[in-house]
Amino acid sequence: MGLPTTIAIDGPAGSGKSTLGALLAEAMDYLYFDTGVMYRAVTLAALNEDLAMDDEDAVGDLSQRIRIDVQPPSMDDGRDYDVLLDGKDVTWDIRSEVVNKYVSPVSTYGAVRQAMTEQQRRIAHENKVVMVGRDIGTVVMPDAELKIFLDASIEVRAQRRYQESLDRGGKTDFDSVLKSLKNRDQIDSSRKIAPLRPAEDAVVIISNCLGIQQVLKIALKLVKDV
Repeated sequence: MGLPTTIAIDGPAGSGKSTLGALLAEAMDYLYFDTGVMYRAVTLAALNEDLAMDDEDAVGDLSQRIRIDVQPPSMDDGRDYDVLLDGKDVTWDIRSEVVNKYVSPVSTYGAVRQAMTEQQRRIAHENKVVMVGRDIGTVVMPDAELKIFLDASIEVRAQRRYQESLDRGGKTDFDSVLKSLKNRDQIDSSRKIAPLRPAEDAVVIISNCLGIQQVLKIALKLVKDV
C-alpha cells in the first residue's frame, strides 16, 4: 500500500498541530492546509461587505456565495500557502486584528461551517494534503487515510503560547494566555456543530514532554505504517 494521500491533524489550540502539519507537509511535498484560514477569509469577506458580525443569517449566506482556495505559496515572504478569496490573494489580510476579533464567533455559525466543509473537501480532493483543524478527522475528512489528534495539557499549551508571544515582543502575561485557552477549549469542545474530539480511529499523540522534531518523527513513522 502506498503513502496516504489525505492526512488529518486535529487538536486543541496551542497543541502544536499547525507546526506539525507544516513540517509534515514539507517532508512529504504535500499541500499544507490549516482550515482555520477559511473562517478567517469568511470573516474578512463579511467585514468587506460591512455586515453585522452577529448577523448569523447574513454571514452564513455570504459564506455560501464566496470561493476560497488554498494553494502552495506563490512567493517567499514567510507564508506557508496562498489564501485566495474569489481569486484575490488575502493571505496576509486575514491576519489583521479586526479579523482576529471576529473569527471565533463566525466559525461557530452552522451555515458557515457547512459551506467551509464543502470547500475543504473540494481542496482535499484536488491535492495530496495535510489538513489541520479541529474537526478534520471527525467531519471534514472522516475517510482520511491517517488521522492524528495532537494534544497536551492546558498548562503546557499555555506556556507555549505565552513564549510565542514573548518571542514576538508581546506584553501579555501567562495567566491571561491560560484563561484565553481555557475559554477557547470550552467553546471548541461544547459547540453543537462539529465539537472538538478525537476521531475513533485517530492516533492520539500527547506532546507534553516532546519537542516538535520528536512529534514529527512519530508522525512520519505513522505515515509509513499506514
